Amino acid sequence: MTALDGVTLGLERGTFTAVMGPSGSGKSTLLQCAAGLDRPDSGIVRVDGTELTGGGEAELTRFRRGRIGFVFQQYNLLDTLTVAQNTVLPLKLAGRRVDRRRVRDVLTAVGLGDRLGHRPDQLSGGQRQRVAIARALVTEPRVIFADEPTGALDTRSARGVLRLLQDAVRVHGRTVVMVTHDPVAASYADSVLFLADGRLAGRMDAPTPDRVAERLAHLGDDVPTGV
Repeated sequence: MTALDGVTLGLERGTFTAVMGPSGSGKSTLLQCAAGLDRPDSGIVRVDGTELTGGGEAELTRFRRGRIGFVFQQYNLLDTLTVAQNTVLPLKLAGRRVDRRRVRDVLTAVGLGDRLGHRPDQLSGGQRQRVAIARALVTEPRVIFADEPTGALDTRSARGVLRLLQDAVRVHGRTVVMVTHDPVAASYADSVLFLADGRLAGRMDAPTPDRVAERLAHLGDDVPTGV
């Protein structure tokens, strides 16, 4: 079975792109290949001008730690670490110096300046996701990949998380790529890419929830070979 079929695309720096499509359409596979977590059977993946498909695993790991941030639906926080410790973990793993003032500034920016010593079980779902975003931001990545980052959150928490991702783009100049099934979440992005049966099935700029929902309803009616 082919998860992705002849997908060719380029995303500009400093943009927020949502990726949508039915279950099994290849959304998460696309994200994982773009982030260097999976290797495609063929083709080339470049991030920030660097090819991810050519080097060894150790080189790829160093690149991810230096230039890529991740936000997942299930947060991936360590229960035994505090908010501050979870946030600096990527820096520790990469052997980079930890700037305590910057860590505090990032956590304050995501609304957790008074929660540095708390552990994940003392936080709400929305607060845990904010820790995950702070952890992604603290390494100053060029690209942030987010896989269903609001899938487990209530409406209010989801809006807060989506605004933080918007700020990462508009204030800090990051590039954000987000997989989502939610038309409202997708409307926070600059554009939406649609996948169906592992192939690109269209693109929408300046999305609104209603337009996205309408397009999703007709995905698969006529799947073209490109955008």
